[in-house]
Amino acid sequence: MAPADPNRSFIKDVKRIIIKVGTAVITRNDGRLALGRIGSLCEQVKDLNAQGYEVIMVTSGAVGVGRQRLRYRKLVNSSFADLQKPQNELDGKACAAVGQSGLMALYDMLFTQLDVSSSQLLVTDSDFENSNFRERLRETVESLLELRVIPIFNENDAISTRKAPYEDSSGIFWDNDSLAGLLALELKADLLLLLSDVDGLYSGPPSEASSKIIHTYIKEKHYHEITFGDKSRVGRGGMTAKVQAAVWASTGGVPVVITSGCASQSIVKVLQGEKIGTLFHKNASLWEPSKDASVREMAVSARDCSRRLQNLSSEERKKILLDVADALEANEDLIRSENEADVAVAHEAGYESSLVARLTLKPGKIASLAKSVRTLANMKDPINEILKRTEVADGLVLEKTSCPLGVLLIVFESRPDALIQIASLAIRSGNGLLLKGGKEAMRSNAILHKVITNAIPENVGEKLIGLVTTRDEIADLLKLDDVVDLVIPRGSNKLVAQIKATTKIPVLGHADGVCHVYIDKSADMDMAKRIVMDAKIDYPAACNAMETLLVHKDLAETPELNDVLAALKTEGVNIYGGPVAHKILGFPKADSLHLEYSSMACTVEFVDDVQSAIDHIHRYGSAHTDCVVTTDDKVAETFLRQVDSAAVVYNASTRFSDGARFGLGAEVGISTGRIHARGPVGVEGLLTTRWLLRGKGQVVNGDKDVAYTHKSLPLQ
Repeated sequence: MAPADPNRSFIKDVKRIIIKVGTAVITRNDGRLALGRIGSLCEQVKDLNAQGYEVIMVTSGAVGVGRQRLRYRKLVNSSFADLQKPQNELDGKACAAVGQSGLMALYDMLFTQLDVSSSQLLVTDSDFENSNFRERLRETVESLLELRVIPIFNENDAISTRKAPYEDSSGIFWDNDSLAGLLALELKADLLLLLSDVDGLYSGPPSEASSKIIHTYIKEKHYHEITFGDKSRVGRGGMTAKVQAAVWASTGGVPVVITSGCASQSIVKVLQGEKIGTLFHKNASLWEPSKDASVREMAVSARDCSRRLQNLSSEERKKILLDVADALEANEDLIRSENEADVAVAHEAGYESSLVARLTLKPGKIASLAKSVRTLANMKDPINEILKRTEVADGLVLEKTSCPLGVLLIVFESRPDALIQIASLAIRSGNGLLLKGGKEAMRSNAILHKVITNAIPENVGEKLIGLVTTRDEIADLLKLDDVVDLVIPRGSNKLVAQIKATTKIPVLGHADGVCHVYIDKSADMDMAKRIVMDAKIDYPAACNAMETLLVHKDLAETPELNDVLAALKTEGVNIYGGPVAHKILGFPKADSLHLEYSSMACTVEFVDDVQSAIDHIHRYGSAHTDCVVTTDDKVAETFLRQVDSAAVVYNASTRFSDGARFGLGAEVGISTGRIHARGPVGVEGLLTTRWLLRGKGQVVNGDKDVAYTHKSLPLQ
């Protein structure tokens, strides 16, 4: 769900809404009706009608529907000789006359299925020259709305008085966009919604990568900046006509939103105040400028600073990290004080204990983090490392080298220690960084950001690391795919899913941490007990904590397994049973076998053998970290080879699946994806490669004078 837009607070008072549906919305690319899309729009209108909104529709599409029908009839009735002749374009008025009945029949059928009544009102621009007509029109619409009937307007192109109604822009209105604007003012609507086949108004043609969506149109700012592309592929005006109508209606006092009618639930989302589409409002010029510029500046500044960081020597970059570690220890009391304030607020707010646990910086944590930063500083410099050298041809040498990704956007929840880890990794890897922590850690994040950025020298700039403070800024940053290179969400599966659904920027991360420990029938049960206890209770809120304990069926009701389960209960772990374990052991039945408790709870289930355990993990796991405990080498190798998770463990706790414990210095997150980086992501996961080609004046010239050798050379 997109965040609410503070500029759209007026939405809560909207009662009467006019919805204009464009031809490009109700038709497919081949010109045929998009029945599923129209059905979805009608369902949204039905819901709004039931909620008490007064909904008026203005629809295009009659000419397109009629043209489709007449072309078919003409083809059916043509002789072979007729088909050899050039085909004349069909008369637009005839198309409108034929298509209007079909279009309205469709609306009537769909609304009838939804138990809603609709009505047709055909008008021409000349009708509005008559004041009596306008008065009768208002009375008719008021009567229909009182009866909960949906009035559906369309320009009566079949009898339009204009000579060229499909091109002529003279008159009181000249297309259905301007008709919708006129009706919004005439019928005193509270909101006009213009549905298009694009997400809203862009600074240029939406197909161009440099074009950015404009969430709030400010005439003084945007009028001269916008470049329109071609008009609608099927309609008459395209975005130009919509903007003209929107400016006209909003200037007259009716707010307007242009948004996509092809996107799911777009009408509902607008009426929930979400920041989608483009808003036109008479007071827009009085509002504070959009934050688009500020977040873009933040991202651009981070990139500029990262380039200066890359130009430093390895020793200079190392010193920055050492200074950061010193600064953390020097300011430990202040950091702890701010963190304790956050924890107190979290307790008062009634947050879950698992969240409070992640939020708390326990004694010794700052010292441990500072130690990790120093470890990272002393690691081999990852930037500009030559990974491969190849002689392409005589005197032509190609080098594959490591380099930073660019600008990273990290969105994380609860854990302020993540800020330190991420910032230190970004500095070591030469990347710019934008951070957004959860509101529950606001004070902790603010002081940590200040301490770290104060340690960054002026020749790099403190804007290397930006701290994002509001959700609105996140929504804007997720649209900056030309500036931000990678998004890494660290938090709930809901957070990860939301981010993946709202950005074109590559996303690295994992949604769930449903980690398994499988105890094979051959396992050393003392070892199994140690591993299970550590995997569950060392840090239950961690994403690498055990959530499901799988046990070979031969161990059911054995004293050794009972000892393991009793130890878990003694430590306060709530145990739930899968379908089999529930019957055998009587534990409460688990709500799901794909469940991340993130607390002192786990699921126990019995399986037939190692293959059954593997199948269970693949079906219900999250491809994060899974463990086997066994003394059978064949079982171990089968598990290690077949379990398709980011980290697979043999006779050790799942809690080892961590960047610092893997020797990565720290981790920016754990990825369960299969592209770019997988498992705990340290410095290497924040790097990409580039090619450096060194020559002596060689040219291709059709490969006539080049003798390719492609010989591997030693690294230098």
